[in-house]
Amino acid sequence: MEKKKSDDVNSKWDACLDITARRVVYSSLGGAFAGLLFFRSPVTRWASIAFGAGLGIGSAYTDCSRAFDASSSSSASAALVAPISTETSSPSSVSQVNRKFLFAFAL
Repeated sequence: MEKKKSDDVNSKWDACLDITARRVVYSSLGGAFAGLLFFRSPVTRWASIAFGAGLGIGSAYTDCSRAFDASSSSSASAALVAPISTETSSPSSVSQVNRKFLFAFAL
């Protein structure tokens, strides 16, 4: 039993390190692209890269903390995937929402 618990923690750490590395790299690249597209000064370009890296780290931290706090999950990858919604809405409730939405913008 102790071996399985250790393997579960190790797999969660592996998944968290993987998702952290990917999100930091991808969001930094997104920040670099946005910096090149929108800013002329090197300082603001570096700031947009840092902002993107911060978004990636924050997003990865949130998902990893959910993975470690989930006690009923059977695997780390299941805890890192967004839950699937099983709710279905009836057409009448959708039309009520549309009416409220249209009424709010008609004023």
